[in-house]
Amino acid sequence: MGNQGDLERVGSPLLSVIEDLHSKYKLLQEGTVANYIPELAKVNPDLFSICIVTVDGQVYEVGDYEQLFTIQSISKVFAYGLALEDHGRDYFLTRVGVEPTGDAFNAIILDEKSNRPLNPMVNAGAIATTSLIKGSDPTERLNRMLDMFRRYIGRDVFVDISVFTSERSTGHRNRAMAHLMLNFGMIDQNIEESLDLYFQQCAVIVNCRDLAVMAATLANKGRNPITQEQAVKSSYIKDILSVMYTCGMYNFAGEWAYKVGLPAKSGVCGGIIAVVPHQMGIGVFSPLLDMRGNSVRGVKVCEELSQQLGLHLFECSNKDSKLGENLSQCHLKDEG
Repeated sequence: MGNQGDLERVGSPLLSVIEDLHSKYKLLQEGTVANYIPELAKVNPDLFSICIVTVDGQVYEVGDYEQLFTIQSISKVFAYGLALEDHGRDYFLTRVGVEPTGDAFNAIILDEKSNRPLNPMVNAGAIATTSLIKGSDPTERLNRMLDMFRRYIGRDVFVDISVFTSERSTGHRNRAMAHLMLNFGMIDQNIEESLDLYFQQCAVIVNCRDLAVMAATLANKGRNPITQEQAVKSSYIKDILSVMYTCGMYNFAGEWAYKVGLPAKSGVCGGIIAVVPHQMGIGVFSPLLDMRGNSVRGVKVCEELSQQLGLHLFECSNKDSKLGENLSQCHLKDEG
């Protein structure tokens, strides 16, 4: 269950907090699994895990944290970072905006003035973002993408071919977005190559611990806290976290910012990542989704973590002190 000894972990207040939340919400049956991609409809709706990884490499996890699933839209965060490294923020902004949208993640909408997709976290913007990833051919681009995920996670990753094929054969709405963007010069002629890479990116196989490590890497200025490898240039962390904060939860982003107050990203796999800058990354996995495509249990867990531990970005100025104080209080409650 991480890189600490069992004796150290038994009394951990942070572990106690997530164990309590897991027990509280594991019987919650609200929501439905994603079914617009046939392979995703096969997932067990009872799966549920929570994992936290701190920037100094401590791991706390509970539930089905080793259960594998495809990363889906959470991948957009990391593809965005790679595209920024490949082209820089100024050029990137000529192709994809950074404005939040009140529309659904799969809305076929572009900015009326610039003809750009609104941001990298909705499907149109994510397709345009992935089309910017450099490589001499599709194989090199895919290998660069997989190596990027390896740096964040700390191990080699692979694409689930069944999910990729399922997404590829049913992704007509995404094709419509791509053709619309081609019409306005936002992506190039190689639509099928870009879409294939996007579908492969979404079909990368991860578990809940991986999500937390990836989030912790963003919290740690782009350096993986387990392997110490730099996954993305630290100068782009502010870009990534800013867009996550304003756009990562789609048309729930405003309420999320109000209640949770952390940069985050969800996916129809049932995963959510949340970043507490300079402190930790949070990963939650539960496939039951609400009408917006966000994990029902995942949202509730993150809301309570933010409230109990004082994690909201605007709750206090000295976050390290507040977090330590609240963890101590949680520990005292457990002992009492």
